[in-house]
Amino acid sequence: MSKLLWKSLVISPAILGVTLAVSAVSVRAAEEATLRTADSTTPTEAIQVSEATDVQIPAEVAINPAQVSEMSSQPEAIAPSLAESATDSTLAQAAPVEPSNAEILDQINRYNREGQTNQGQVNSINQLRDVSPGDWAYEALRSLVERYNCIVGYPDGTYRGNRALTRYEFAAGLNACLNQIERLIVTGGTGTEDLETLRRLIQEFEAELATLGARVDNLEGRVAFLEDHQFSTTTKLAGEAIFALTDEFGTGIDNNTVFQDRVRLTLNTSFTGEDRLVTRLSAGNAQQFNGVGFEGTQTFNINGGSEDNDVLVDWLAYYFPFGSSKVYVAAFGGIHSDYAPTLNPYFEDYDGGNGALSAFASESPIYRIGGGAGAAVSLGVGPLESILGPSTLTLGYLAGSDAADPSQKNGLFDGDYAALAQLNFNLFDRIGIGATYVHGYHNSGTNIFDIGGANGVVGTTLANNPGRGTTPVVTNSYGIEAAFRLSEKISISGYGAYTDGILIDEGDAEIWTYGAGIAFSDLGREGNILGIFGGAQPYAGSIDTAGGDDVRIDKVPYHIEAFYKYQLSDNISVTPGVIWLINPNQIDDEDDAIIGTLRTTFTF
Repeated sequence: MSKLLWKSLVISPAILGVTLAVSAVSVRAAEEATLRTADSTTPTEAIQVSEATDVQIPAEVAINPAQVSEMSSQPEAIAPSLAESATDSTLAQAAPVEPSNAEILDQINRYNREGQTNQGQVNSINQLRDVSPGDWAYEALRSLVERYNCIVGYPDGTYRGNRALTRYEFAAGLNACLNQIERLIVTGGTGTEDLETLRRLIQEFEAELATLGARVDNLEGRVAFLEDHQFSTTTKLAGEAIFALTDEFGTGIDNNTVFQDRVRLTLNTSFTGEDRLVTRLSAGNAQQFNGVGFEGTQTFNINGGSEDNDVLVDWLAYYFPFGSSKVYVAAFGGIHSDYAPTLNPYFEDYDGGNGALSAFASESPIYRIGGGAGAAVSLGVGPLESILGPSTLTLGYLAGSDAADPSQKNGLFDGDYAALAQLNFNLFDRIGIGATYVHGYHNSGTNIFDIGGANGVVGTTLANNPGRGTTPVVTNSYGIEAAFRLSEKISISGYGAYTDGILIDEGDAEIWTYGAGIAFSDLGREGNILGIFGGAQPYAGSIDTAGGDDVRIDKVPYHIEAFYKYQLSDNISVTPGVIWLINPNQIDDEDDAIIGTLRTTFTF
């Protein structure tokens, strides 16, 4: 097709210019006529008028420039719109009204007379009394009249540029221009210098044009090959690989230096352009350090797989819009931070490899209460949005890892679960605030700050299981999260949470946690992040039992962390960091633990 285009330009470039100019004028006139018709008639009448003038463009399918701009940024949204238009039976069955034989003969005679240069011919655009310099097609008309002398006006000295153009008129006007160009070529009149210039330029750039044509042909072949061999028309692959060199010092337990890994392959599938099906495969060999427990959990320790890097599906979820709301459905491996804003910028990467080193610094532990399979919805809050700006109300329910087990004390509603409600709003475009409530039920032996009953990820052993592994626990947790953007590159964030644990038939427990941090983005280079975070991991403030076995906790397990993510390239980052754990496990006289890590993250 590209070779044919170049040959057409060589043979008669002027013909192409004339055709485009006349077509542009006709299309513009047709659009304006249709819009005027739509303002004064019903949709059905507008279609009939268009048919009578042989311009079949109903007002309903006109697209304004703002819509075109929006759709161009979302190409997936264009196809459904076109499909809907194509299936409109009214439009699909519309047919032009056939004129009578007498009307056809009259039109042919009239347009034939208009095509003669001695009938209404104008030599200057000033002779057209309804054309002014402010008209959008003024320059195009002036060129055709004064340079090529091929525009035929009406006998009353008008051009009637706002009237719809019929196919007969288009044929007559084009024929007149072509005849005039042929005469110019033969006689060497005005306008031939343009043709000579174009021919000379084409000859001078013949090699470049040939090269360009070959490149276009090559690109067409490559596109065809990719379309034939693409992985999927609906799915994109995203990957992350983590190499971590890490060691622990200070606990008195002889932990060795280890080199661990974690790999994730995520298949993101969209069927409508607005939804997303997430299928994530994971493998890894990362393990927690001895003597530190849940408090030393780093992000690459979470659901990493087995010691032999066995591959497993660790997350399967679907996001889709429902009206103005957003819906989340998790079949496996869901956590509350998948759908609820955590307000912890630069630290949060949930359990990925581009944020903080530890799970505790990544987000509030309240989002780690329960997890597995379930659903959630995020709604806009109109009254708050009108006062404070973007505000959302998020509601979610996640059953535990045994949601697929039909036996007693398992399943979707009879086993572990956690239900969340969260309200988020903004203040002054710099402060974000979230208020969170989570109600949960945890079978005996299940950790509270957990992921689907598989791995306790934050907190002391007493906080994760105040029932000593034999008593089911009901929890009501209340949290507050806040983020403050001090400047474009400095952010402060923090959270606090309190959990009231009811030990069924035994007593109750109080669990506390809090933390805050400051992050400096683009420090030294774009993409770099320096983060400092500190707080208290979930700990049992008190445990009261019916038998008088009361426990008062004086030791608070503090967590202090610093890391610096250095962005080597768009796809590789290196993060050295240190984690200092004070009073680990809330045990008296327990030595502090210091964990040093050098994490390298590859994303693709």
